Amino acid sequence: MSNSNQSIVQFSLDSIVKKNILEKISLFSSKKILVIGDVGVDEYVMGAVKRISPEAPVPVLEVTDEDKRIGLAANVAQNVVSLGGQVELVSVVGADTGADILRDLLKNSRVGSQSLVVDEKRPTTRKTRVMTGHHHLVRVDYEVRKNLSAETEIKILNRVQEILPTIDIVVLEDYAKGIFSITLVEKIVALAKKSGKYLMVDPHQTKFADFYKGVDLIKPNYNEALALTQIHEEDIENPTERVLAVGRALQKTTGAKDIVLTQGKDGMSIFSSDSAVVQVPTFAKKVFDVTGAGDTVIAALALGVSAGLSLAEACVMANYAAGIVVGKIGCVPCEMSELTAAVKG
Repeated sequence: MSNSNQSIVQFSLDSIVKKNILEKISLFSSKKILVIGDVGVDEYVMGAVKRISPEAPVPVLEVTDEDKRIGLAANVAQNVVSLGGQVELVSVVGADTGADILRDLLKNSRVGSQSLVVDEKRPTTRKTRVMTGHHHLVRVDYEVRKNLSAETEIKILNRVQEILPTIDIVVLEDYAKGIFSITLVEKIVALAKKSGKYLMVDPHQTKFADFYKGVDLIKPNYNEALALTQIHEEDIENPTERVLAVGRALQKTTGAKDIVLTQGKDGMSIFSSDSAVVQVPTFAKKVFDVTGAGDTVIAALALGVSAGLSLAEACVMANYAAGIVVGKIGCVPCEMSELTAAVKG
C-alpha cells in the first residue's frame, strides 16, 4: 500500500478521541471564522403539471410551494453558526432583489451581512429551479461569472484587513462565480500570513492548483484534485497510489502544509508534512442528498482546528457532520446538537 516510501495509516477512533472531540465542540462558541467566497440564493418553485400551454408546446406548472435557501459560501457561514461558532462573511452582491432575499435569509440564520460588498454592475447569484416532484422542468440562473472590478477587489481586501485581527481561521470558498482572481488570492494569503492566521481553501476544479499557492490547507474532493493537478486516472493503475500521487502533487504545487482529500463513502485522506497519510472513515448511515456536504465539512474543519483538535480529529468530526447533512434533502446545515449526538453515538 505504499509508493515511494509513502504509506496510508487508518485513523483509530476510540473513546478518548470521541471525548476530546466533544470537549472541543463546547469551545466553538468562542471561535470566529472568516468566510470569503461567492454567495447566492437557491430558489425552488414546485408544483404540478396537468396541461400543456396553449401559447407554446410547454408544460404549465401550477405552483403549490416555493422555497428559498442560502447557497454557495453563505452556506459555509450558515454551518459555522449552526455548529455553535461565530462567523464573518465577506462577499459581493448586487443592488437587487436577490441581495434583499439573501440578507433576509442570512438574518434568519443568525449570519451577519454587514461585510457584503455591493457592486451595482453585477447581479446577486440566484438559481431558480422549477420542479414538479423530483423532476426539474427548467433552471433559471441570474449571475455574472467575470472577475470583479479593481475597485470592488479593493473593497473586499479592506474588509478582510479590518476583520482579520478578530478571527481565528480564514476560509476561502471558491465556487468560480468571479470573486477570486489570482491577485486577490495572493493578497489574502499575504494578509493571513502577516496576521498569523491559518488559511483553508475549498477549491474549484476549473482552476489550476497553483491558483491557491500559499494557503495552509486545501480541501478538494477526489475529482477536483484530479482536475487541479491535471493527473489522468488511467496513468496510475493502483487506486491507492493514485490518491497518494494526487495528494502529494497538490502539496508540492500549492505549498500547502495540509491536504484533506475527501472521497465520499471512502472517507478522507489527510496529507500533512509527515510521511504517513492518514485515512479517516465516513459516518453516513443514509445518503439522500450530497448537496452542501462539502460546505459542512469545511465549516466543521475550521471550527475543529481553531478549537485545538488535531487535523485528523477535526476530519473525524467533520465526517460526522457531513454524515448528518447527506441524510437530509437539500442544502441544510448541521446543528451542534445533532453533531454532539452523532459523536456520542
